[in-house]
Amino acid sequence: MKGMKEKLVRFSPISTKVIGCAIEVHRELGPGLLENTYERCLSRELEMNGVDHICQSVLPVHYKGMQIDCGYRIDLFVNNELIVKLKAVDRLLPIHEAQLLTYMKLSKTRYGLLINFNVNQLKKGLKSFVL
Repeated sequence: MKGMKEKLVRFSPISTKVIGCAIEVHRELGPGLLENTYERCLSRELEMNGVDHICQSVLPVHYKGMQIDCGYRIDLFVNNELIVKLKAVDRLLPIHEAQLLTYMKLSKTRYGLLINFNVNQLKKGLKSFVL
């Protein structure tokens, strides 16, 4: 439309690396395993590729000036800039996206990836988010 500026969305460069590592894990293991298995194998693949990350990072809730540990954990927190939520489900649901977006807001993290390993081709199980 005339007079409207295009908004360019820039994705985190680390996202490409993480997706490549996830594809490698999926290529090796295929669908049908537990999320924990994919998390541990993806963590190993990230380590082998020199990608800094934390598994099961604690995510506290800040409520009215208080920090409350509610037991939330980020599956993979990559390079202090990308949250990766892993699933192994028949299909991704809106609640999975909502959880990732909420984790991104709570942690003030701009980038997020939702990866479902229970698919024939991993590209069908990938969703990228930018706040």
